[in-house]
Amino acid sequence: MRVLQCLQLICMCVLCNLITVAQNSKPTVDSLIDLPSSYFSRVQNKYANLDDRLTKQTEKYLQRLFNREKRIQRKLAKIDSTGAQQLFANSEKQYAQLTGKIKSVGNKLPGGSGAYLPMLDSVKTSLSFLEQNSGLLSKSKDVQEKVKGSLTQVTQLQSKLQQTEQVKAFIQQRKQQLKESLSKYTNLPKGIANEVADFNKQAYYYSAQLKEYKEMLNDPDKMVQKGLSLLNKLPAFTQFMKQHSELASLFRLPDNYGTPQSLAGLQTRAQVNQQIQTQLAGAGPNAQQYLQQNLQAAQTQLNQLKDKINKLGGSGSGDMEMPDFKPNRQKTKSFWQRLEYGTNFQTAKNNFFPTTTDMGLSLGYKLNDKSTVGIGASYKMGWGQDIKHIAITHQGMGLRSFLDIKLKGSFFASGGFEYNYQPLKADSLSTPSAGVHWDEISNWQKSGLVGISKIISIKSKFFKKTKLQLLWDFLSYDQVPRTQPLKFRVGYNF
Repeated sequence: MRVLQCLQLICMCVLCNLITVAQNSKPTVDSLIDLPSSYFSRVQNKYANLDDRLTKQTEKYLQRLFNREKRIQRKLAKIDSTGAQQLFANSEKQYAQLTGKIKSVGNKLPGGSGAYLPMLDSVKTSLSFLEQNSGLLSKSKDVQEKVKGSLTQVTQLQSKLQQTEQVKAFIQQRKQQLKESLSKYTNLPKGIANEVADFNKQAYYYSAQLKEYKEMLNDPDKMVQKGLSLLNKLPAFTQFMKQHSELASLFRLPDNYGTPQSLAGLQTRAQVNQQIQTQLAGAGPNAQQYLQQNLQAAQTQLNQLKDKINKLGGSGSGDMEMPDFKPNRQKTKSFWQRLEYGTNFQTAKNNFFPTTTDMGLSLGYKLNDKSTVGIGASYKMGWGQDIKHIAITHQGMGLRSFLDIKLKGSFFASGGFEYNYQPLKADSLSTPSAGVHWDEISNWQKSGLVGISKIISIKSKFFKKTKLQLLWDFLSYDQVPRTQPLKFRVGYNF
């Protein structure tokens, strides 16, 4: 009887232990996650758009570079036909092959690897994980097809990026060949030198364009961020990332990565500090001061190196190149990215009371890093005569054009031409200026503006910068009735 009771007690303990282990253990893959189907649509559309833009831009730059080579060949043939024929023997064939390869559609990655793009790696690995674990999502056939379609598109874009790296390498090779071959001639015509400079300029802008697209890939939108954040909550996905991501293939991580066991054998911070103190103690009384001076000198050199890297296009891009001209950073941006939206205000006062306020909207287009041209419109609102007689009235509207050119730092030279509409009133017609007839008074007044603008950068959710303007209206002296020649405006860009 006692033996039977002991057996029952042992069985209950084992059963309780198994239940506890089962409750504490995490499942390999959760049963279902609430991942929106628009996640796949967003990924597929964004990556398809980038794929298309990569193809068109690469094809355009290859055509431009080939045209430059043909011009160089024609001009070089006039002084050395044999040398020109040798230098450009296979040029047309090579450009045609690259153009055909970049226009082909395929989802197989070519040999070699390009620059590592963290967000592209995360998105691709997440889609591979969902494809292998289809039970996580809805069993709808449409959802499963979206997963496969998105993964195919991401792989195709990755293949296209690697092809563009091959194109960039070919362009750099042609640059070097042209430089070495043309350096043999002592007196090259100026036309050839100009064509070579234009070739180098186009090659630089192609590298800058690729860098721009890579930065767009590493800047996810809210939908992609939401999808990845949901997946990161799954232990199975984090384990999948450690084993199958591109980063894992580049740097093989240990199985216990991120656990205390993986740190076994490594020196602690206290041990490193103790070793430094021991070394300094044996170097003499001035060792601490000498070390501090060396650290400061090293920090100064490091800061200088960082500045050079930033000027060359940022760290880790692999596209760094020192151009022999001043590049225009706006050239690689799309039309919509070069637009600037803004608003501004201008107030006229009478004894410290605002009588009218001009509220304007502007749309600017950045021609280059220093110049912006644009158009705008304004509405003039009246507030009454004084604080005792406040009345909101309609006082007119205006059409504007402007040009801003950077002078130095945050100061710009500003100019513009405006048409301002002011409804004629009976009192303005009854008291015209001396020597002016009624038929000379027009509803539309012209304004020619020149002046100085000051840009103040601000950190705001809606506005990027504040713009202060002091402008002189040199056409105000011909206006009837005459307006104030000096105008002060405050604007905000968003």
